[in-house]
Amino acid sequence: MAAMSPSFSPSRTTCASLLRQLQMIWDEIGESDSDRDNMLLQLEQECLDIYQRKVEETRKHKADLYQSLAEAEAEVANIISSLGESTSFSRGKGTLKQQIATIRPVLEDLRSKKDDRIKEFSKIKSQISQICAEIAGCGQSKNVTDPNQGDLTVKKLGELKSHLQELQNEKILRQQKVKSHISTISELSIVMSIDFLKTLNEVHPTLGDSSKGTPQSISNDTLARLTGVIHSLKREKQQRIQKLQELTKLLVGLWDLMETPMEEQKAFSHLTRLISASVDEVSIQGCLSVNVIEQAEVEVQRLNVLKGSKMKDLVFKRQHELEEIYRSVHMDVDSEAAKQVLTSLIESGNIDLSDLLQSMDDQIIKAKEQALSRRDILDRVGKWKFAAEEEKWLDEYEKDENRYSAVRGAHKNLKRAEKARILVSKIASIVENLTAKVKAWEMEKGIPFLYEKVPLLHILDEYIVQRQLREEEKRKSREQKRQQEQQVVEQETLFGSRSATKKPLGHSTTANTIVGTPNGRRMLASSSRYGTSGGKERRESGRLNNIIPVNYVALPKDDSVSRGS
Repeated sequence: MAAMSPSFSPSRTTCASLLRQLQMIWDEIGESDSDRDNMLLQLEQECLDIYQRKVEETRKHKADLYQSLAEAEAEVANIISSLGESTSFSRGKGTLKQQIATIRPVLEDLRSKKDDRIKEFSKIKSQISQICAEIAGCGQSKNVTDPNQGDLTVKKLGELKSHLQELQNEKILRQQKVKSHISTISELSIVMSIDFLKTLNEVHPTLGDSSKGTPQSISNDTLARLTGVIHSLKREKQQRIQKLQELTKLLVGLWDLMETPMEEQKAFSHLTRLISASVDEVSIQGCLSVNVIEQAEVEVQRLNVLKGSKMKDLVFKRQHELEEIYRSVHMDVDSEAAKQVLTSLIESGNIDLSDLLQSMDDQIIKAKEQALSRRDILDRVGKWKFAAEEEKWLDEYEKDENRYSAVRGAHKNLKRAEKARILVSKIASIVENLTAKVKAWEMEKGIPFLYEKVPLLHILDEYIVQRQLREEEKRKSREQKRQQEQQVVEQETLFGSRSATKKPLGHSTTANTIVGTPNGRRMLASSSRYGTSGGKERRESGRLNNIIPVNYVALPKDDSVSRGS
C-alpha cells in the first residue's frame, strides 16, 4: 500500500479505511499472512486493470476528438472548396475541446450555405429538366433530388442560370412558333370551312383545349406535325382554288356561249372574283369551302345540259360571224353551201357539237388572222379605188365646156379638181406599191390574193391596160384638138377681121373665150364699171383674143394631167 501515489489522497483515504476494515475482518477470521498478501496482490491487479481500461478509454476518446476535429476541418475545407469560397479556416490553439468548440459554428454556417446552394441548384436544374422535357415532349420531368454536389460554385451556378435562360428563350420562341402555326391553321381553316379545333386536337390535345390550364406542347414532334398540317392545308387550298378557278372559267365560257344575262351571273360573283386571284390573296371566310365547290359543279352540270339544246344555234351563229369576217375583207363566201354542210353534220349525229363549235372557233381565229394580214392591202385598194373614182370624175369634169361658168358650186368643183389632179398624179405609184404588196403577200401565203372572187393582180393588170388605153385616147383627142385649133388660128390669121365683123356680137369666139375664163370675167367687170371710155382698149384686146385658142384655159390642165399620169 505504501507504493500508492500521494496525489490520490482522497481515494487513498477511502481505500485505506476499506483496507483497515478488511484487515479487521481478516483478524477476526484469522486469515494467514500469505492469504492476506495474495488477496492484496489480487486487489492491486484488479485496480491496475481498471486504471488500464480507463486510460485506454480516455486515449480512445482523445483519438475520437482528433478524428472529429479532422473530419470537421476536412468538411469545412470541402464545403469551402465546393462553394468556391475565397476564405480559409484555421482551428487555432488550445485543447481539443476548445478547438472543436471553435470549428463547430463555422461548420454549421458552411453547412447552411451549402444547403441553400444545393436548393438553388436543385431548383434551377429542375426548371432545366422541365423545359427539356417539354421540348422533348416527354410530359412531366423527373424530380431532381441529387444534384452534383462536387461543384456548387457561383460560376457553376451562373452557367446553369445561363443555360436555363437559353432554354427559356428557346421555349418562348417555340411558343411563338406554335402560336404562329395555330394562327395560320386558323386562317386556312376559316377560308376552307374546316373544323379548326378538331385539327389541333389531332396534332396534340393541349393545343385545342386550353380550359384545363395545361401548357401547350412545344415539342419537336408537335412543331413538326403543325408544320405538316400547314403544308397539307396550303396544298389543299391550292388544289381547291385551282379547281374552283377551272370551274369558274367553265362557267364564264358557258355564259358567253349561251349569252347568259348578267342578272343570272351575279349569283356567282363570289366565284368570278377568284378567277384570277393568287393563293395568298384568297382570305374570305368560307370562299373555298366544299359547299362552294359543289355549288359551282352543279351549275356547270346544269349549263352543260342546257348547252346541248342551244349548240345548233351557236354553230350557225359562229358561221354567220365567220362569213361577216370574210365579207369585211372582200373574201369569197358561199353561205348557202356552208349552211347545208353544217345542217347535214348536225342532223347526222356523227359529230360532237362541242368539237364542231371548237373547230369553228379555230376557223374564226384563222379568219381574223387572215383578215388582219389582208388589212394593209385592202386599205391600199381603198385608196386606189378612190383615186380611180376621182380620175373618172376629173375626166368627166374636164369634158364639161361650162365648168368655169359662174354657177352655184363651181368653186367647190374647182377645189375638188385641184385635189383630184394631185391624187391622179400619184395613181401610178399607188398601183405599183399595191402590186408589190400583193405579190409579197402571195409569195408568203402561197395562194392568190382574191378580191371579190377575182385575183387582185388580174384586176390591177386590167386597170393598168384600161388606163393606158384611156391615156392613149386622151392623147389622140388632144392632138386632134390641137390640129383643129391650129387650123382655126391659120384661118383667123388670113380672114380674122372679116369673119369677126360678120359674126353677131353674142356669138363671137372672142366673147365666149373672155366670158369662159376668169380673166375674161374680170375684163367684163372692169368694162362695165368704166362704160365706153375703154373702147379702143377693148378693140385691141379683141384682136388679141381672136388669135387665142378656144379652149386655152383647159389646154395647160390637160397637159399637166398627162404629164402627171
